[in-house]
Amino acid sequence: MSSQATYDDVGRRESGRADAETYLRNLQRQIKSLELQKRNAETELVRLERENLELRKELDRIRSPPLITAMVEDVLVDGRVVVKSSSGPNYVVNVSHFVDTRDIMVGCRVAMNQRTLSIIEVLPFSRDQAVTSMEIVRKPEVTYTDIGGLRAQIEEIRETVELPLKRPELFEQVGIDPPSGILLYGPPGNGKTQLAKAVACETESTFIKVVGSEFVCKFIGEGARIVREVFQLAREKSPSIIFIDEMDAIGSKRIDSEVSGDREVHRTMMQLLSEMDGFDPAGNVKILAATNRPDILDPALLRPGRFDRLIQVPLPDCKGRLEILKIHTRNMNLTSVNLDEVAERAENASGADLKAICTEAGMFAIRDERDYVEEEDFMRACEKVLGTYEEKDAESGLIYG
Repeated sequence: MSSQATYDDVGRRESGRADAETYLRNLQRQIKSLELQKRNAETELVRLERENLELRKELDRIRSPPLITAMVEDVLVDGRVVVKSSSGPNYVVNVSHFVDTRDIMVGCRVAMNQRTLSIIEVLPFSRDQAVTSMEIVRKPEVTYTDIGGLRAQIEEIRETVELPLKRPELFEQVGIDPPSGILLYGPPGNGKTQLAKAVACETESTFIKVVGSEFVCKFIGEGARIVREVFQLAREKSPSIIFIDEMDAIGSKRIDSEVSGDREVHRTMMQLLSEMDGFDPAGNVKILAATNRPDILDPALLRPGRFDRLIQVPLPDCKGRLEILKIHTRNMNLTSVNLDEVAERAENASGADLKAICTEAGMFAIRDERDYVEEEDFMRACEKVLGTYEEKDAESGLIYG
């Protein structure tokens, strides 16, 4: 009996030990779970405190009074600054201790406290809305392979723009300055803008396109100011290329006119001439312009040192038309199309006309419910697109001959 009791006691002790170990493991799991919850709660607390701090800062910014803008007119010896406020009068004001006085220059914009009129911030340079809305492309996607029939023009524009930006040491070794500006002239639709975009792509430059008529403003001095801001923008985003399309809008020959609008256009052109004279030919900003009427441009624009490289962009010949057709049809589904015959048929067609012919040929195929384009579609497209341009070559000869 005593042996049986001993066995029972041992069994109860082992069972109690197993229960205790199970209970201990449960407690350990609960402790780990609570520790994990604690860490998550601490992380959430840190996030909420950071969010609370940001919201408090935002609330302080909302509650803070607005600042007064002013233009710096002079910096005195004792550190004070003479400013012209946006409200009208001039003030002699102090500069806050957390503003670097080296950033304060004559002509810059500053922000002042309403109560003390102390300068508390230097603002960035302001630009006209017309300048900020201009077409600015960091790097155009047009390459030289997208341009057909202009091999000689591509070679000239590469020598004038690409080489000074990529290999300026060549001009230093020869001892010459590169041309300052390029004027592209010729009939419309032959790739003048495409040439400018392609050279900007090859040089990885910022492309700033502006139409000449955008410089023509209503009030005196506005056009000249926009010209200055465009060139300032080009300097900030250098290397850059300024492309002025329709140059004849502001560059026509100056005449003795009593009309105030003509005088304002002449002032704008003189500001453009001044900006071009102040440019370094070997710098990182290049100027290109395009026009359909080179015969009416002012001689001051065409003298050496300004637009001293004139590149004619004529109508493509038969070989050039074939190259352009291959470019525009490389993504088209063609069946039994002889592009040589199409190029011969499209005589006196510009690059834009050839693109329109390809588009019309595709439209004829869609009209006939086909997913491919035949040669007959191109012939019909030539008749449709070029039918109204029978006298195009004769008219072009009056201007570009």
